Amino acid sequence: MEANKIKKIHDFGQSIWLDFIDRHILQTGQLQKLITDDGIRGLTSNPAIFEKAISGSDDYNDDIAALSKEGYTDEDLFFELAIKDIRAAADLLYPIYNDEEIKGADGYVSLEVSPFLALDTAGTIAQAKHLWEKVERDNVMIKIPGTQPGLSAIKQAIAAGININVTLLFGLNRYREVVNVYLEGLEERLAKGEPIEGIASVASFFLSRIDVLIDPLLEEKGLPDLKGKVAIASAKKAYEIYKELFSGPRWDKLAAAGAHPQRLLWASTSSKNPDYPDTKYVDALIGPNTVDTVPMETLDAYRDHGDPADRLESNTEEATEVLDQLEGARISLDALTQQLEDEGIKKFNEPFHKLLASIAAHR
Repeated sequence: MEANKIKKIHDFGQSIWLDFIDRHILQTGQLQKLITDDGIRGLTSNPAIFEKAISGSDDYNDDIAALSKEGYTDEDLFFELAIKDIRAAADLLYPIYNDEEIKGADGYVSLEVSPFLALDTAGTIAQAKHLWEKVERDNVMIKIPGTQPGLSAIKQAIAAGININVTLLFGLNRYREVVNVYLEGLEERLAKGEPIEGIASVASFFLSRIDVLIDPLLEEKGLPDLKGKVAIASAKKAYEIYKELFSGPRWDKLAAAGAHPQRLLWASTSSKNPDYPDTKYVDALIGPNTVDTVPMETLDAYRDHGDPADRLESNTEEATEVLDQLEGARISLDALTQQLEDEGIKKFNEPFHKLLASIAAHR
């Protein structure tokens, strides 16, 4: 019998997390089956995923009816529903988190702060602390967007001992800033004599949306050969930055105190362009000490026809050349990734508005 292609990815040091949650997969044993059969080692959620889960089924109706009697706002009611699912998923994944060989590297479930707070530092840190305390699970990560206002909140959350999934990363300069605030948060905690060995974090680098935005510009500039290559080139450069920043005297001091590197997590790994293979981004970026969070349809595709191999550090010269050619064509990757960040905030706000309207209608 042929080895499971998803499980095979683990042989190259990468963890596969599921980018999906709903009550159906929790209650029918489907998530447990994915953990057992495919070796899924974590789970991520976001407002759009919960909007589909809650608006698209009757599974939450009884809870909405019961909670509606308790005077919750629509947003607070949503978080009560979400926390129930997050706890259930965290409990299913806890044996992975608690595995001696993995030692807390995996088994995490991510819950995002309100997308309405993406540009609100004080509101983000307050809600991150509230959700962390409310969920009451060591193997949960609170998702905070890597916006400029989010950077301070990320640092404060790490210093407070909260596991953080930094989401909505597109640009290399912003990624450097994210790693720096992670290190600063650990250093602040260490300076206060508080433990840092139990803290986990990932930096979620979004992929396919980069190519969706840039491919038409490449066509206009007469660079069609670069289409579909910029996101992967950026990710390979991000991994070089990861290796650079998680080495040397500054990191060694933290590592000696038990700190874990903030792993890169590849997000938005489903191919948005039908001309590209549906496993394109998963195949291209398999490599050690990384995570790939994969939606259900991409997971099914990979199980069927994925081609697992260690490719993250191959063809790095080509990655450099791709980004150099962009610069030569006066295409500003920094400006475009900032545009993607701004659009990303809007793309999470819209389903959250829709979700709250759905909850109000259910009530």
